[in-house]
Amino acid sequence: MSTSRVAIVTGAARGIGAATAQRLARDGHAVAVLDLDEAACAATVEAITSSGGRALAVGVDVSKADQVEAAVKRVADELGAPTILVNNAGIIRDNLIFKMSEDDWDAVMAVHLRGAFLMTKAAQAYMTQEKWGRIVNLSSSSAQGNRGQANYSAAKAGLQGFSKTLAIELGRFGVTANAVAPGFIQTEMTKATAERMGVSFDDFIAHSASQIPVQRVGQPEDIAATISFLCSEEAGFVSGQVIYVAGGPLD
Repeated sequence: MSTSRVAIVTGAARGIGAATAQRLARDGHAVAVLDLDEAACAATVEAITSSGGRALAVGVDVSKADQVEAAVKRVADELGAPTILVNNAGIIRDNLIFKMSEDDWDAVMAVHLRGAFLMTKAAQAYMTQEKWGRIVNLSSSSAQGNRGQANYSAAKAGLQGFSKTLAIELGRFGVTANAVAPGFIQTEMTKATAERMGVSFDDFIAHSASQIPVQRVGQPEDIAATISFLCSEEAGFVSGQVIYVAGGPLD
């Protein structure tokens, strides 16, 4: 029987974040559902509470230190000490390098890297005190490079190095840190990519599936299942790893 913990999932209003929050709730954890717009978290919270789980919606800009500190304190006050953190919040500002603005670069770095740093710094204080913790950072297959995503690719590669360093620093406190790197997942974000490319989402999915060994694109639940394992009691000897969940081999 798994121990009930308090989990924080950022970017949990939809997509991978929402699926992960719901999966962790099914695993028996109380879940803080964080997103930029607190009202947008309502559907995820409702899905959890209607199934008998405990959930709390919290609006936060993860790139703002004062908001992060306030959000994590609120979670601790209302749900209990958070010992599971899933840094999923992310945005895309895709463009080829010669057209990419400084704002495009800075915005992506602020949410993905600064956001993960600030959230982790705030949450690890509770984990080290409890002598138990699980940190999962969302990387991406784009970390290996992807046309039109110099900012996103750099941020997702950075999260891999961040995860490995957290594993080294926090391991002595019973805290593991890993990165999950999804391949093509059917979400609103990949739909936006299809629109940017001027192709229909159905065609985009079909073409992508044909390039994947298992012959289908991923669903948010595929990623949530892997995160669930990494957040479990049984995963205590798995740390500093990057797990590609992409329907085939990626280095």
